[in-house]
Amino acid sequence: MNQILKPGQTVQTEAGVPCKVDKFLGGGGQGEVYRAKLGDKDVVALKWYFPAQATPRQRTALETLIKKGAPTTKFLWPLTLTRSPDVPGFGYIMPLREPRFKGIVDLMKRRIEPSFRALTTAGLTLADSYLALHSQGLCYRDISFGNVFFDPDTGEALICDNDNVAVDKEGESGVLGTPRFMAPEIVRGEAKPGTESDLFSLAVLLFYMLMVHHPLEGKRELAIKCLDLPAMNKLYGTEPLFIFDPNDDSNRPVPGVHDNAIAFWPLYPQFLRDLFTEAFTAGLQDPHERIRESEWRGAMVRLRDSIVYCAQCGMENFYDPDALKAGGGQPGPCWSCGAPIQLPPRIRIGDQIIMLNHDTQLFPHHVDDQRMYDFSQPVVEVIRHPKDPSVWGLKNLSNEKWVIIGADGAQKDVEPGRSATLAVGVKINFGRKEGEIRV
Repeated sequence: MNQILKPGQTVQTEAGVPCKVDKFLGGGGQGEVYRAKLGDKDVVALKWYFPAQATPRQRTALETLIKKGAPTTKFLWPLTLTRSPDVPGFGYIMPLREPRFKGIVDLMKRRIEPSFRALTTAGLTLADSYLALHSQGLCYRDISFGNVFFDPDTGEALICDNDNVAVDKEGESGVLGTPRFMAPEIVRGEAKPGTESDLFSLAVLLFYMLMVHHPLEGKRELAIKCLDLPAMNKLYGTEPLFIFDPNDDSNRPVPGVHDNAIAFWPLYPQFLRDLFTEAFTAGLQDPHERIRESEWRGAMVRLRDSIVYCAQCGMENFYDPDALKAGGGQPGPCWSCGAPIQLPPRIRIGDQIIMLNHDTQLFPHHVDDQRMYDFSQPVVEVIRHPKDPSVWGLKNLSNEKWVIIGADGAQKDVEPGRSATLAVGVKINFGRKEGEIRV
Protein backbone atom coordinates (compact mmCIF):
# COMPACT_ATOMS: atom_id res chain seq x y z
CA MET A 1 0.00 0.00 0.00
CA ASN A 2 1.30 3.48 -0.91
CA GLN A 3 1.12 5.10 2.52
CA ILE A 4 0.91 8.88 3.00
CA LEU A 5 3.55 8.86 5.74
CA LYS A 6 6.55 6.56 6.12
CA PRO A 7 8.10 5.04 9.26
CA GLY A 8 10.67 7.46 10.65
CA GLN A 9 9.05 10.49 9.05
CA THR A 10 8.41 13.44 11.38
CA VAL A 11 5.50 15.88 11.38
CA GLN A 12 4.84 18.67 13.86
CA THR A 13 2.02 19.73 16.12
CA GLU A 14 0.64 23.26 15.97
CA ALA A 15 2.89 24.07 18.94
CA GLY A 16 5.95 22.80 17.07
CA VAL A 17 6.40 19.53 18.98
CA PRO A 18 7.84 16.81 16.69
CA CYS A 19 5.77 13.68 16.13
CA LYS A 20 7.71 10.76 14.65
CA VAL A 21 5.85 8.08 12.69
CA ASP A 22 6.54 4.57 13.93
CA LYS A 23 4.09 2.15 12.29
CA PHE A 24 1.13 2.14 9.92
CA LEU A 25 -1.99 0.90 11.74
CA GLY A 26 -4.72 1.13 9.13
CA GLY A 27 -6.63 3.25 6.68
CA GLY A 28 -10.20 4.20 5.83
CA GLY A 29 -12.19 6.49 3.60
CA GLN A 30 -10.84 9.68 5.17
CA GLY A 31 -7.18 8.92 5.77
CA GLU A 32 -4.62 6.73 7.47
CA VAL A 33 -3.73 6.09 11.11
CA TYR A 34 -0.23 5.50 12.44
CA ARG A 35 1.41 4.79 15.75
CA ALA A 36 3.76 7.64 16.52
CA LYS A 37 5.99 9.10 19.21
CA LEU A 38 5.17 12.59 20.40
CA GLY A 39 8.24 14.41 21.64
CA ASP A 40 10.59 12.25 23.68
CA LYS A 41 8.23 9.78 25.32
CA ASP A 42 4.48 9.81 24.58
CA VAL A 43 3.22 7.10 22.22
CA VAL A 44 0.11 8.30 20.39
CA ALA A 45 -2.06 7.61 17.37
CA LEU A 46 -1.67 9.96 14.41
CA LYS A 47 -4.34 10.31 11.76
CA TRP A 48 -3.45 11.96 8.45
CA TYR A 49 -6.15 12.91 5.96
CA PHE A 50 -6.17 12.18 2.27
CA PRO A 51 -5.89 15.45 0.29
CA ALA A 52 -9.54 15.38 -0.77
CA GLN A 53 -10.62 15.07 2.88
CA ALA A 54 -8.26 17.71 4.27
CA THR A 55 -10.78 20.50 3.75
CA PRO A 56 -11.01 23.82 5.60
CA ARG A 57 -14.35 22.65 7.01
CA GLN A 58 -12.76 19.50 8.46
CA ARG A 59 -9.96 21.55 9.95
CA THR A 60 -12.40 23.98 11.56
CA ALA A 61 -14.42 21.06 12.95
CA LEU A 62 -11.29 19.55 14.48
CA GLU A 63 -10.29 22.87 16.03
CA THR A 64 -13.70 23.07 17.67
CA LEU A 65 -13.45 19.53 19.06
CA ILE A 66 -9.92 20.09 20.37
CA LYS A 67 -11.03 23.28 22.11
CA LYS A 68 -14.03 21.54 23.71
CA GLY A 69 -12.08 18.53 24.91
CA ALA A 70 -13.30 14.95 25.37
CA PRO A 71 -16.67 14.49 27.13
CA THR A 72 -15.16 11.54 29.05
CA THR A 73 -11.89 9.63 29.08
CA LYS A 74 -13.59 6.87 27.07
CA PHE A 75 -13.35 8.93 23.87
CA LEU A 76 -10.08 8.72 21.92
CA TRP A 77 -10.48 12.43 21.28
CA PRO A 78 -8.45 14.69 18.97
CA LEU A 79 -5.73 16.38 21.07
CA THR A 80 -3.92 18.64 18.62
CA LEU A 81 -3.55 19.24 14.88
CA THR A 82 -0.41 18.25 13.00
CA ARG A 83 1.21 19.61 9.84
CA SER A 84 4.23 19.03 7.62
CA PRO A 85 5.93 21.18 4.96
CA ASP A 86 6.59 18.03 2.95
CA VAL A 87 3.13 16.40 2.98
CA PRO A 88 -0.10 17.98 1.70
CA GLY A 89 -2.99 18.40 4.09
CA PHE A 90 -2.94 17.91 7.83
CA GLY A 91 -3.61 15.39 10.57
CA TYR A 92 -4.25 15.18 14.27
CA ILE A 93 -3.06 13.29 17.34
CA MET A 94 -5.25 11.21 19.63
CA PRO A 95 -4.64 8.67 22.42
CA LEU A 96 -3.48 5.24 21.22
CA ARG A 97 -5.80 2.29 21.77
CA GLU A 98 -4.20 -0.56 23.71
CA PRO A 99 -4.09 -4.03 22.09
CA ARG A 100 -6.34 -5.50 24.80
CA PHE A 101 -9.32 -3.64 23.33
CA LYS A 102 -11.20 -5.64 20.70
CA GLY A 103 -13.87 -4.64 18.22
CA ILE A 104 -17.52 -5.60 18.21
CA VAL A 105 -16.72 -7.27 14.88
CA ASP A 106 -14.56 -9.72 16.87
CA LEU A 107 -17.63 -10.50 18.97
CA MET A 108 -19.84 -10.98 15.91
CA LYS A 109 -17.34 -13.41 14.39
CA ARG A 110 -16.93 -15.18 17.76
CA ARG A 111 -13.21 -14.49 17.87
CA ILE A 112 -13.78 -13.42 21.47
CA GLU A 113 -16.21 -14.84 24.03
CA PRO A 114 -16.78 -12.14 26.65
CA SER A 115 -18.86 -12.78 29.74
CA PHE A 116 -22.29 -11.24 30.20
CA ARG A 117 -20.72 -9.12 32.93
CA ALA A 118 -18.17 -7.72 30.49
CA LEU A 119 -20.86 -7.03 27.88
CA THR A 120 -23.16 -5.25 30.32
CA THR A 121 -20.23 -3.23 31.65
CA ALA A 122 -19.35 -2.19 28.11
CA GLY A 123 -22.99 -1.29 27.44
CA LEU A 124 -23.09 0.82 30.60
CA THR A 125 -19.90 2.65 29.62
CA LEU A 126 -21.14 3.36 26.09
CA ALA A 127 -24.54 4.65 27.23
CA ASP A 128 -22.89 6.86 29.85
CA SER A 129 -20.33 8.17 27.35
CA TYR A 130 -22.87 9.06 24.66
CA LEU A 131 -25.00 10.74 27.33
CA ALA A 132 -22.00 12.91 28.23
CA LEU A 133 -21.45 13.71 24.54
CA HIS A 134 -25.08 14.63 23.92
CA SER A 135 -25.28 16.74 27.08
CA GLN A 136 -22.65 19.02 25.51
CA GLY A 137 -24.90 19.63 22.51
CA LEU A 138 -22.86 17.30 20.29
CA CYS A 139 -23.83 14.27 18.23
CA TYR A 140 -21.65 11.40 17.08
CA ARG A 141 -23.41 10.81 13.70
CA ASP A 142 -21.82 7.40 13.05
CA ILE A 143 -22.38 5.08 16.02
CA SER A 144 -21.62 1.55 14.84
CA PHE A 145 -19.60 -1.48 15.85
CA GLY A 146 -16.72 -0.22 13.73
CA ASN A 147 -16.14 2.71 16.07
CA VAL A 148 -16.35 0.94 19.42
CA PHE A 149 -13.79 -1.25 21.18
CA PHE A 150 -13.89 -3.02 24.53
CA ASP A 151 -11.78 -5.23 26.76
CA PRO A 152 -13.49 -8.65 26.67
CA ASP A 153 -12.14 -9.45 30.14
CA THR A 154 -13.31 -6.33 31.99
CA GLY A 155 -15.85 -4.65 29.72
CA GLU A 156 -13.93 -1.37 29.68
CA ALA A 157 -14.93 0.42 26.46
CA LEU A 158 -13.45 3.06 24.18
CA ILE A 159 -14.97 5.16 21.39
CA CYS A 160 -12.78 6.08 18.42
CA ASP A 161 -13.15 8.02 15.13
CA ASN A 162 -14.33 11.11 16.95
CA ASP A 163 -13.31 13.57 14.25
CA ASN A 164 -16.81 13.37 12.76
CA VAL A 165 -18.50 14.52 15.98
CA ALA A 166 -20.44 17.74 15.37
CA VAL A 167 -22.84 20.16 16.98
CA ASP A 168 -26.28 18.56 17.03
CA LYS A 169 -28.08 19.04 13.69
CA GLU A 170 -25.79 21.87 12.59
CA GLY A 171 -23.60 22.16 9.53
CA GLU A 172 -23.35 20.18 6.34
CA SER A 173 -21.55 16.86 6.27
CA GLY A 174 -21.20 13.84 4.06
CA VAL A 175 -21.24 11.65 7.18
CA LEU A 176 -24.71 10.12 7.46
CA GLY A 177 -23.76 6.98 9.36
CA THR A 178 -23.01 3.33 8.71
CA PRO A 179 -25.49 1.15 6.79
CA ARG A 180 -27.64 -0.99 9.12
CA PHE A 181 -27.05 1.50 11.96
CA MET A 182 -28.64 4.59 10.44
CA ALA A 183 -32.05 5.65 11.74
CA PRO A 184 -34.94 5.12 9.30
CA GLU A 185 -35.45 8.86 8.77
CA ILE A 186 -31.77 9.18 7.77
CA VAL A 187 -32.06 6.24 5.36
CA ARG A 188 -35.13 7.90 3.81
CA GLY A 189 -33.28 11.22 3.48
CA GLU A 190 -35.80 13.06 5.66
CA ALA A 191 -33.43 14.31 8.37
CA LYS A 192 -29.82 15.10 9.20
CA PRO A 193 -27.90 13.03 11.74
CA GLY A 194 -28.38 14.28 15.30
CA THR A 195 -28.96 13.14 18.85
CA GLU A 196 -32.21 11.35 17.96
CA SER A 197 -30.59 9.33 15.19
CA ASP A 198 -27.68 8.62 17.55
CA LEU A 199 -30.19 7.10 19.99
CA PHE A 200 -31.43 4.70 17.32
CA SER A 201 -27.87 3.71 16.39
CA LEU A 202 -27.04 3.17 20.07
CA ALA A 203 -30.02 0.82 20.44
CA VAL A 204 -28.87 -1.15 17.37
CA LEU A 205 -25.33 -1.32 18.76
CA LEU A 206 -26.52 -2.64 22.15
CA PHE A 207 -28.79 -5.18 20.46
CA TYR A 208 -25.87 -6.38 18.34
CA MET A 209 -23.68 -6.70 21.44
CA LEU A 210 -26.20 -8.67 23.50
CA MET A 211 -28.00 -10.67 20.80
CA VAL A 212 -25.17 -10.93 18.23
CA HIS A 213 -27.69 -10.04 15.55
CA HIS A 214 -29.39 -7.06 13.89
CA PRO A 215 -32.84 -6.13 15.24
CA LEU A 216 -34.45 -5.75 11.79
CA GLU A 217 -33.03 -8.77 9.94
CA GLY A 218 -35.46 -11.68 9.90
CA LYS A 219 -37.77 -13.34 7.38
CA ARG A 220 -37.99 -10.23 5.24
CA GLU A 221 -34.25 -10.14 4.71
CA LEU A 222 -34.26 -13.76 3.52
CA ALA A 223 -37.00 -12.98 1.02
CA ILE A 224 -34.79 -10.41 -0.70
CA LYS A 225 -33.03 -11.92 -3.72
CA CYS A 226 -30.57 -9.07 -4.18
CA LEU A 227 -29.71 -6.86 -1.22
CA ASP A 228 -29.10 -3.78 -3.37
CA LEU A 229 -29.67 -0.14 -2.38
CA PRO A 230 -33.46 -0.12 -3.02
CA ALA A 231 -33.83 -3.32 -1.00
CA MET A 232 -31.77 -1.93 1.88
CA ASN A 233 -33.75 1.31 1.84
CA LYS A 234 -36.93 -0.72 2.20
CA LEU A 235 -35.58 -3.01 4.93
CA TYR A 236 -34.00 -0.28 7.05
CA GLY A 237 -35.85 2.85 5.95
CA THR A 238 -39.33 2.71 4.48
CA GLU A 239 -40.64 -0.60 5.90
CA PRO A 240 -38.49 -1.52 8.92
CA LEU A 241 -39.93 -4.14 11.30
CA PHE A 242 -38.50 -5.43 14.56
CA ILE A 243 -37.82 -9.17 14.47
CA PHE A 244 -39.61 -9.56 17.82
CA ASP A 245 -42.43 -7.09 17.20
CA PRO A 246 -45.24 -8.25 19.53
CA ASN A 247 -47.97 -7.29 17.04
CA ASP A 248 -46.45 -8.46 13.77
CA ASP A 249 -44.62 -11.78 13.39
CA SER A 250 -43.91 -11.44 9.67
CA ASN A 251 -40.23 -10.67 10.27
CA ARG A 252 -39.36 -13.27 12.90
CA PRO A 253 -35.82 -14.72 12.94
CA VAL A 254 -35.56 -17.95 10.94
CA PRO A 255 -34.17 -21.11 12.59
CA GLY A 256 -30.95 -22.26 10.99
CA VAL A 257 -30.21 -18.74 9.74
CA HIS A 258 -30.79 -16.33 12.60
CA ASP A 259 -29.90 -18.69 15.43
CA ASN A 260 -28.07 -16.10 17.54
CA ALA A 261 -31.19 -13.96 17.93
CA ILE A 262 -33.34 -17.02 18.66
CA ALA A 263 -30.92 -18.29 21.31
CA PHE A 264 -30.04 -15.05 23.09
CA TRP A 265 -33.40 -13.22 23.18
CA PRO A 266 -35.05 -15.47 25.80
CA LEU A 267 -31.95 -15.46 28.05
CA TYR A 268 -32.44 -11.86 29.12
CA PRO A 269 -34.85 -10.56 31.77
CA GLN A 270 -38.22 -9.24 30.66
CA PHE A 271 -37.36 -5.63 31.54
CA LEU A 272 -34.54 -5.61 28.96
CA ARG A 273 -36.65 -7.25 26.27
CA ASP A 274 -39.37 -4.67 26.93
CA LEU A 275 -36.85 -1.88 26.48
CA PHE A 276 -35.61 -3.25 23.16
CA THR A 277 -39.19 -3.78 22.03
CA GLU A 278 -40.00 -0.14 22.75
CA ALA A 279 -36.82 0.99 21.00
CA PHE A 280 -37.68 -0.89 17.81
CA THR A 281 -41.44 -0.35 17.68
CA ALA A 282 -42.41 3.12 18.95
CA GLY A 283 -38.81 4.31 18.60
CA LEU A 284 -38.61 2.94 15.09
CA GLN A 285 -41.49 5.11 13.92
CA ASP A 286 -41.11 8.23 16.07
CA PRO A 287 -37.65 9.67 16.85
CA HIS A 288 -39.08 11.37 19.95
CA GLU A 289 -40.04 7.97 21.42
CA ARG A 290 -36.55 6.52 21.42
CA ILE A 291 -34.91 5.10 24.52
CA ARG A 292 -32.63 7.67 26.11
CA GLU A 293 -29.02 7.00 27.04
CA SER A 294 -29.93 7.32 30.73
CA GLU A 295 -32.50 4.53 30.36
CA TRP A 296 -29.96 2.23 28.72
CA ARG A 297 -27.45 3.11 31.41
CA GLY A 298 -29.88 2.15 34.15
CA ALA A 299 -30.84 -1.04 32.31
CA MET A 300 -27.21 -2.12 31.90
CA VAL A 301 -26.56 -1.65 35.63
CA ARG A 302 -29.70 -3.58 36.53
CA LEU A 303 -28.76 -6.34 34.10
CA ARG A 304 -25.27 -6.64 35.57
CA ASP A 305 -26.70 -6.77 39.09
CA SER A 306 -29.03 -9.58 37.96
CA ILE A 307 -26.29 -12.05 37.02
CA VAL A 308 -26.35 -15.42 38.80
CA TYR A 309 -24.15 -18.46 38.24
CA CYS A 310 -25.29 -21.99 37.57
CA ALA A 311 -24.02 -24.22 40.39
CA GLN A 312 -23.68 -27.12 37.92
CA CYS A 313 -21.76 -25.62 34.99
CA GLY A 314 -20.81 -22.17 36.25
CA MET A 315 -22.39 -20.29 33.34
CA GLU A 316 -23.95 -16.86 33.86
CA ASN A 317 -27.73 -16.62 33.95
CA PHE A 318 -30.03 -13.74 34.89
CA TYR A 319 -32.38 -13.25 37.82
CA ASP A 320 -35.74 -12.23 36.35
CA PRO A 321 -38.49 -11.30 38.85
CA ASP A 322 -41.15 -11.56 36.13
CA ALA A 323 -40.10 -15.09 35.19
CA LEU A 324 -39.92 -15.99 38.88
CA LYS A 325 -43.55 -14.98 39.35
CA ALA A 326 -44.62 -16.87 36.24
CA GLY A 327 -42.74 -19.95 37.46
CA GLY A 328 -44.42 -20.05 40.84
CA GLY A 329 -41.40 -18.62 42.63
CA GLN A 330 -38.90 -20.97 41.01
CA PRO A 331 -36.27 -19.77 38.52
CA GLY A 332 -36.03 -21.49 35.17
CA PRO A 333 -33.27 -23.97 34.30
CA CYS A 334 -29.78 -22.93 33.25
CA TRP A 335 -29.73 -22.02 29.58
CA SER A 336 -26.45 -23.91 29.11
CA CYS A 337 -26.78 -27.23 30.93
CA GLY A 338 -30.47 -27.35 31.92
CA ALA A 339 -29.76 -27.76 35.63
CA PRO A 340 -32.08 -25.95 38.09
CA ILE A 341 -30.76 -22.51 39.01
CA GLN A 342 -30.12 -22.02 42.72
CA LEU A 343 -30.50 -18.36 43.54
CA PRO A 344 -27.93 -16.87 45.92
CA PRO A 345 -28.90 -14.38 48.64
CA ARG A 346 -29.61 -10.91 47.32
CA ILE A 347 -29.61 -7.45 48.81
CA ARG A 348 -32.23 -4.80 48.20
CA ILE A 349 -30.96 -1.22 48.43
CA GLY A 350 -33.76 1.18 47.60
CA ASP A 351 -35.16 -0.03 44.28
CA GLN A 352 -31.98 -1.94 43.41
CA ILE A 353 -31.72 -5.71 43.76
CA ILE A 354 -28.17 -7.06 43.62
CA MET A 355 -27.45 -10.79 43.49
CA LEU A 356 -24.79 -11.72 46.04
CA ASN A 357 -22.61 -14.17 44.12
CA HIS A 358 -19.16 -15.32 45.18
CA ASP A 359 -17.58 -12.49 43.16
CA THR A 360 -20.13 -9.71 43.69
CA GLN A 361 -18.89 -6.22 44.47
CA LEU A 362 -20.90 -3.14 45.32
CA PHE A 363 -19.78 0.31 44.29
CA PRO A 364 -20.52 3.89 45.37
CA HIS A 365 -23.39 3.80 42.84
CA HIS A 366 -25.19 1.20 44.94
CA VAL A 367 -24.86 2.82 48.37
CA ASP A 368 -24.77 6.58 47.76
CA ASP A 369 -27.33 8.52 45.71
CA GLN A 370 -24.86 11.38 45.38
CA ARG A 371 -22.46 9.13 43.48
CA MET A 372 -24.81 7.51 40.97
CA TYR A 373 -23.09 5.50 38.23
CA ASP A 374 -19.77 5.70 40.05
CA PHE A 375 -18.08 2.32 39.53
CA SER A 376 -14.56 3.56 40.18
CA GLN A 377 -13.71 1.51 43.30
CA PRO A 378 -15.67 -1.24 45.10
CA VAL A 379 -16.91 -0.39 48.59
CA VAL A 380 -18.34 -3.84 49.39
CA GLU A 381 -17.32 -7.34 48.38
CA VAL A 382 -18.69 -10.80 49.08
CA ILE A 383 -16.12 -12.94 50.90
CA ARG A 384 -15.94 -16.44 52.35
CA HIS A 385 -15.06 -17.00 56.01
CA PRO A 386 -11.36 -18.02 56.21
CA LYS A 387 -12.05 -20.86 58.67
CA ASP A 388 -15.57 -21.93 57.71
CA PRO A 389 -16.14 -22.11 53.92
CA SER A 390 -19.90 -22.47 54.45
CA VAL A 391 -20.12 -18.97 55.94
CA TRP A 392 -20.21 -15.94 53.65
CA GLY A 393 -20.09 -12.27 54.47
CA LEU A 394 -19.90 -8.72 53.16
CA LYS A 395 -16.58 -6.96 53.67
CA ASN A 396 -16.50 -3.20 54.24
CA LEU A 397 -14.04 -1.78 51.70
CA SER A 398 -15.12 1.80 52.29
CA ASN A 399 -13.75 4.40 54.71
CA GLU A 400 -17.04 4.64 56.58
CA LYS A 401 -18.45 2.59 59.44
CA TRP A 402 -21.56 0.50 58.79
CA VAL A 403 -24.31 -0.31 61.25
CA ILE A 404 -25.98 -3.70 60.89
CA ILE A 405 -29.30 -4.62 62.45
CA GLY A 406 -29.94 -8.32 62.93
CA ALA A 407 -33.28 -10.06 62.51
CA ASP A 408 -33.59 -9.91 66.31
CA GLY A 409 -33.09 -6.14 66.32
CA ALA A 410 -29.56 -6.24 67.75
CA GLN A 411 -27.18 -3.63 66.35
CA LYS A 412 -23.48 -3.94 65.57
CA ASP A 413 -20.88 -1.66 64.02
CA VAL A 414 -18.79 -2.87 61.09
CA GLU A 415 -15.62 -0.83 60.82
CA PRO A 416 -13.72 -0.39 57.52
CA GLY A 417 -11.87 -3.58 56.69
CA ARG A 418 -14.24 -5.74 58.77
CA SER A 419 -17.06 -8.02 57.60
CA ALA A 420 -20.72 -8.71 58.33
CA THR A 421 -22.09 -12.24 58.05
CA LEU A 422 -24.62 -12.82 55.27
CA ALA A 423 -27.92 -13.70 56.97
CA VAL A 424 -31.51 -13.33 55.79
CA GLY A 425 -33.27 -10.35 57.30
CA VAL A 426 -30.10 -8.49 58.25
CA LYS A 427 -30.22 -4.78 57.50
CA ILE A 428 -27.09 -2.79 56.75
CA ASN A 429 -26.87 0.97 57.06
CA PHE A 430 -24.11 2.01 54.67
CA GLY A 431 -24.24 5.65 55.75
CA ARG A 432 -26.42 7.21 53.08
CA LYS A 433 -28.55 4.19 52.17
CA GLU A 434 -29.76 1.01 53.84
CA GLY A 435 -29.87 -2.49 52.43
CA GLU A 436 -31.61 -5.68 53.50
CA ILE A 437 -30.46 -9.25 52.83
CA ARG A 438 -33.16 -11.44 51.27
CA VAL A 439 -33.59 -14.79 49.58
